[in-house]
Amino acid sequence: MATHGNTVNGLKVNGLKEDVSSSLNGGGGGDGRFTFSQEPTFEEVRRLQAEFTDERDWAQFHQPRNLLLALVGEVGEVAELFQWRGEAAEGLPDWSDAERERLGQELSDVLIYLLELASKCRVDLPRAVLRKMALNRLKYPASKVQGSAKKYTEYHD
Repeated sequence: MATHGNTVNGLKVNGLKEDVSSSLNGGGGGDGRFTFSQEPTFEEVRRLQAEFTDERDWAQFHQPRNLLLALVGEVGEVAELFQWRGEAAEGLPDWSDAERERLGQELSDVLIYLLELASKCRVDLPRAVLRKMALNRLKYPASKVQGSAKKYTEYHD
């Protein structure tokens, strides 16, 4: 996706500018964990995608079912990148820059379709995520599940 009007591979998109390499490598948090960029926000990505879709008169095709099927197809493309490779270490140290770039593109497609699907279904995804995380804290209390991968139905008081 190398557009030039608002640029993409130099990454200036409607006022958002970032170096391409930092979009691949991410930032570092104070605790040594990977961190995402502060921008664009989900809402900015949703708006940019809506503009992209509107400019092409594609909204007529972007109904929930079609978006879901497109999302599943893109998840399959992500899976294909990992297929037959064995377990991948965090940070993908054995992957080339080109492979990580391709992964970033495919994950971006997944996120774009997910945000568009959420928008069409009127799901405020950031708030839904916070509600789901709160439910997960109740289902998986740290004191009970520490170091275990069991499903919540397998835990007993």
